[in-house]
Amino acid sequence: MSETTSEIEVRSAGAYASIQDSGRRGLRRVGVPWSGVLDPAWMKIANALVGNLATAPVIEHFDGGLVLKVLHGRVRVAVAGQADVDISGEQGVQRVVCWRSVRLDAGETLRIRGLRAGRLVLVAVGGLQVAETLGSASTYARAGIGRPLAAGDRLSALFSEASDFLLAEPPIDGDAVIRVVAGPQTGHFADDALAQLCAAPFAITEQADRMGIRLHGPQLQHRSDAHKDIISDATVPGSMQVPGSGQPIVLLADAQTAGGYPKIATVISADLGRLANRRAGETLRFQVVDVDAAEHAARSHAEMLAQLIASIRRLPGDGSVDLEALYNNGLISGPISGFDTEE
Repeated sequence: MSETTSEIEVRSAGAYASIQDSGRRGLRRVGVPWSGVLDPAWMKIANALVGNLATAPVIEHFDGGLVLKVLHGRVRVAVAGQADVDISGEQGVQRVVCWRSVRLDAGETLRIRGLRAGRLVLVAVGGLQVAETLGSASTYARAGIGRPLAAGDRLSALFSEASDFLLAEPPIDGDAVIRVVAGPQTGHFADDALAQLCAAPFAITEQADRMGIRLHGPQLQHRSDAHKDIISDATVPGSMQVPGSGQPIVLLADAQTAGGYPKIATVISADLGRLANRRAGETLRFQVVDVDAAEHAARSHAEMLAQLIASIRRLPGDGSVDLEALYNNGLISGPISGFDTEE
């Protein structure tokens, strides 16, 4: 199958758009965070829709406003998330659904108008070409490993003629319970602190980025003032640190590799992507599980993802609209027209 090189220009980067992949593994011992996408499952689905390898680089974006224009050639893109998306060109403006691939020709523009739920959207580009640093294309701006995308940036992609694909049943998250494993410094907290963590809801605060999420809820009491700090030790994405304020911080992909706040719990890997996608003001609850349950959840999550990817189906290749796919994809309360031009 022949490939042609295409070029895309970032017309607007919106709220912190960056190139991310599966992360920069094996370097935490020398202080280099993993980075990578906040929701690896979405990355794998989006890449499958455009024919990329599962861990190929994608564009991760917060809250809408991303605008990409094809300068020359053709590109195939897929948007993972709950977003309002349109494509504009000589034929006017057409709304498109998420969780499917679409082809953009030279002169056409893809716009993420806004998010209907969550705070994340991932854009996979078929054949996206990005240089790697330390074995990964992921951006880690705090250390100058890449930088967020900006208006005027240009990206290259290798386009191959192929059919478009659709994920008919997107992974919509309606579960407000986030599972955690206790520790490693549970002994630094009052005897009832872990029960308090699970007894009442916590709200996502405005202090949320790729490094971590600060929560607001019941104050988690340390055993004493002397237990409010520890000698700095290793952290991982999912670590739940509790500073002297008693309000927890959950670390995410860009978090530091070590820290001096005691950690009351660790969010399990199967739930970390769901937590990372929560908007400011949303509430959630925590549930403590043991290591065996966390491992079972990880296996179940991987199996569910494999089933979702296996369910991706080919769309008609004649340019016609698959109305069944359109009406059944990503809707909130029944069929609507995908061609509704009402603003």
